Amino acid sequence: MARLALLSVSDKTGIVDLARQLVENFGFEIISSGGTAKSLKESAIPVTYVSEHTKAPEILGGRVKTLHPRIHGGILGRKNRPEDIKEMQEQNIPAFDLVVVNLYPFEQTIAKAEINVSEAIEQIDIGGPAMLRAAAKNFEHLTVLCDPIYYQPYLEQLSRGEPTVEFRHAMALATFKKTQAYDWAIANYFAEKSTENWQVSGRLVQTLRYGENPHQQANWYRTGNIPTGWAAAKQLQGKELSYNNLVDLEAARRLIIEFPSNQPAAAILKHTNPCGVALGENISQAYLKAFNADPISAFGGIVALNQAIDGDTAVALSKTFLECIVAPNCSDAAKEILASKNNLRVLLLEDLVSGCRDNLKMIAGGFLLQSVDDIVSDPHKWQVVTTNQPSDEQLQELLFAWKVVKHVKSNAIVITKELTTLGVGAGQMNRVGSVSIALEQAKEKTQGAVLASDGFFPFDDSVRLAAQAGIRAIVQPGGSLRDNESIKAANELGIVMLFTGVRHFLH
Repeated sequence: MARLALLSVSDKTGIVDLARQLVENFGFEIISSGGTAKSLKESAIPVTYVSEHTKAPEILGGRVKTLHPRIHGGILGRKNRPEDIKEMQEQNIPAFDLVVVNLYPFEQTIAKAEINVSEAIEQIDIGGPAMLRAAAKNFEHLTVLCDPIYYQPYLEQLSRGEPTVEFRHAMALATFKKTQAYDWAIANYFAEKSTENWQVSGRLVQTLRYGENPHQQANWYRTGNIPTGWAAAKQLQGKELSYNNLVDLEAARRLIIEFPSNQPAAAILKHTNPCGVALGENISQAYLKAFNADPISAFGGIVALNQAIDGDTAVALSKTFLECIVAPNCSDAAKEILASKNNLRVLLLEDLVSGCRDNLKMIAGGFLLQSVDDIVSDPHKWQVVTTNQPSDEQLQELLFAWKVVKHVKSNAIVITKELTTLGVGAGQMNRVGSVSIALEQAKEKTQGAVLASDGFFPFDDSVRLAAQAGIRAIVQPGGSLRDNESIKAANELGIVMLFTGVRHFLH
């Protein structure tokens, strides 16, 4: 008796070649449904429709096709259990040796902005997960393949005889992971902002050499069945990405998207903190301004650009040692120039904007979840609390500094001028310490510059220190019990001060 395979796939990648080899090289008979059966028939591969096999028509617009005892009995029957064998013979249910199923593209569907709930619902697969779970449960007696990447390994198993139980077990595990991720995607879609239960699953992208330090193990996982974000980025060249590279790249991505793509922007980061950020007339100028803001710290840094790398920018980038560069695209001339830096990691991420909507932090016994800090700054809603009013130029500069300070570890201070960072004070235990570091880094360039603070000033000492260095305008959240002391000092020293009403702590 010929071996029996059930093929029912949404993703048709490789299915015709698999079916042809099953029939011609290994003597299988194919049972298939809907579009899969049509594709096989058009390729002159003999196939029996599921409706012919079950003697039951597809109904409800195709919603019910494979939910039938002759399908699930053939999947779940145990070939070493006499009772199962007897009952299947009595019911005329042949056993399947292979089940090949992948699922309706639910995640791809809900990723489209114009999709409504009714359309999303129609992409919830019912029969597919049922067949996959049944086949995975019965892995001791058949093989289940849930992804085209497993077709060739299965054929290689057949060429050596029968698939081993270890292979079938591995395929069952992959299948349960697939259906788990699929169900979670659906549940999260329907839950929307529900906080009662929150789950996450991931698919291994690669095992990393180590974590933050060589003695720490690390893996890189992607969420969902569709590669997005960094898993979808194209690495043009360079060494394998490390744990720290990926952490820094994500920090760089979040910073650079503060600036629209029609406003050339460059950011250089070290250890997730920006050391140079600038806007320019073009992307090359923006990078050079960012680099010159702190060339010492830029050495070994991560560079993010919000426009394609051109030849001039590539020349500038190749003049110093950098770990990674990410941009939405890269010209052919730039690729050729950067290729001379063999170890430099160059990544293209066309969609820099799309990212996680939630931040996850593990703690003992559980985890913390918060929405990302993606509030859009509107300087027209800020409160001017001093007698002196900001000029339009100062307001533009303050907005730039405010966008950058949001991405600096608290206590955070950023000093800028001409839409370029001059000094960054990050991660200090007191705010005046961060102010001192930022001023020391900026040196004599502070004359006429502006300062942004991620949190309020609890005392007026930071204001007075800034004024001594020539700072002319300050933006901060406000909200201290001693705000009046800072306001009084600013008025006394002729400084413009604005309160945003929003803080940006980054721990």
